This record gives sequence, C-alpha cells and structure tokens, in this order.
Amino acid sequence: MSQPPDSAPTPVPTPHPAADQTVPSRVPLAIEDWLTVIIMALLALITFANVLVRYFTSASFAWTEEVSVFLMIVLAMVAGSAAVARNRHIRIEYFADAGPEKRQRALARFGAAMVALLFALMAVLSARVLWDDVQYGETSPGIGVPQWWYTMWLPILSIAIMLRAIGLMRRGGRPASDSSELPTSPEVRAEEHAP
Repeated sequence: MSQPPDSAPTPVPTPHPAADQTVPSRVPLAIEDWLTVIIMALLALITFANVLVRYFTSASFAWTEEVSVFLMIVLAMVAGSAAVARNRHIRIEYFADAGPEKRQRALARFGAAMVALLFALMAVLSARVLWDDVQYGETSPGIGVPQWWYTMWLPILSIAIMLRAIGLMRRGGRPASDSSELPTSPEVRAEEHAP
C-alpha cells in the first residue's frame, strides 16, 4: 500500500475579531433586554384581550390600536439601543466586516459617531415636538389623552441610543457585553471548555 503524500495542514479559520472581543458595559444591557420582554408581553396581552372582546361582543376596545402603535415605537427604540450597544445595527457587512481588524474598528467607530449624531438631532427635534404638544394642549386622536404622554419618550429614548453609540465609540468599536458577565482570562476560558 502506498502512503498518500503529506499535505499541508488545513488552516483553521479565525473568528471574526469583533465577535469575541466584547467589553463590559457600564450600564447593564439587561435594562433593554427586560424592557423588550415587558413591552412584547404587553403587546401580546393587549392584542389578545382585544381579540377576545371582539369575538364575544362584536365591539373592540377603542384604545388598543393607539397604545399598540405607541408600544411598537418604544419597542423599536429600545431594541435599537441594545443593537447599537452590541454593535449589531444595520450595516453593509461586505465593507464593515472585511479587511484588517484596525479598519473594522475604525468603521465601527465612524458608524457609532454617525448614529450618535443622528439620535442627538432626533432628541433635539423631538423635544421641540414635545414642547409644542405641551404648549398647545394636543390630545391623542384615538382616546383623547394628552399627546405628550406619548411624545415624551422619543427624546428620552433618542438620548439613550445616542449614549449607547458614544459608549461604542469609547470602547473602540468593540461590542458591549452585560456588566454582570465579567471578563475572564484565556486560561480560565480554556479550563471551562476543556473536555
């Protein structure tokens, strides 16, 4: 029997640099995670209650559509904050995740700066809308509550996303991990994954 010629060893693919190098966040990401769970649960309960009422009475709650739309907007903003902190916001991966690690980090910092700028502008403009709602006594179209009950959350959540983007820039483009997950040394990680 003949032996096959020695072949070159197969190179082991290296993991994406941004994926394994998370940095603990000062503000726990669990805040956004729990808010997402709570808002989703509220949306499900409101929708389920409205379906039951419509099925048994041929009428519906007047407030459900207005509150559901508000909760969906808040959900998008809260999830956007978590996505920015974890460096998972929308981007063109062909450009953002290719090339050397230094280039990837520079693009991540640039993207975070643009996100921070956008949401700073959104915070200012939505604060003006909030002021108008308070000043002119605007009420919501569906149930007639003060409109500022809804609009006050837009500048607050815009500032939260802006701060998460600034945190991403300060971490050098490295995604955040929850602060409760303390980083471990390579030796400890090797012991945890040993057979």
